[in-house]
Amino acid sequence: MKSYKHVLFDLDGTLTDPAEGITKCIAYALESKGIQTADLNSLKSLIGPPLKDSFMHTFGFEENEAITCVDKYRERFSTVGLYENILFDRVPELLEQLKSRDYHIYLATSKPEIFAKKILSHFAIDQYFDFAGGSALDDSRPTKTSVIQYVMENTGLADPQNCIMIGDRKHDLIGARETGMDAIGVLYGYGSRTELEQESPTYLLHSVADLIEFFE
Repeated sequence: MKSYKHVLFDLDGTLTDPAEGITKCIAYALESKGIQTADLNSLKSLIGPPLKDSFMHTFGFEENEAITCVDKYRERFSTVGLYENILFDRVPELLEQLKSRDYHIYLATSKPEIFAKKILSHFAIDQYFDFAGGSALDDSRPTKTSVIQYVMENTGLADPQNCIMIGDRKHDLIGARETGMDAIGVLYGYGSRTELEQESPTYLLHSVADLIEFFE
């Protein structure tokens, strides 16, 4: 294994399981467009990618309609959905291990940064992160690649060969590849094995326990 110094984490589906909050907020947004959701589980595939893209690609909305839906989603998420969320088992142990071994830890999420920081604080894991980067409310960081670049620029990460990105969706792996760093795809989140394998991650792991063992 290469010697990495900097570890970047996705949030949703990698550190936390946000299914309840995200699916309820998406359903709330869709309801504003007259679309009823009979089964919240049907919306789980939308966890991870940028929401505007999901509203456009999955429901066929024009860009302005998708932006309106994102605003409606955030209306509920900012006060309620944010906290309808749980940490995956052993995540604090993983972060503690990395910190004790002198890794630098960063967040790189497609979730708006203002919400992501509140979630880290809510779960009392913000202390482990050197920097928490997310998307912008004005859509100026619309892709995972742009978020990773933003994290690198704000932390002086000049050599991506010393970095590794960890995430559960193809967007995490694409972002890592486009910024020149290795990636770990994790199978306990919301991306299927097929989705992740198609992006040829450097490593593919099944559980948080596997991540703990990987960095031992």
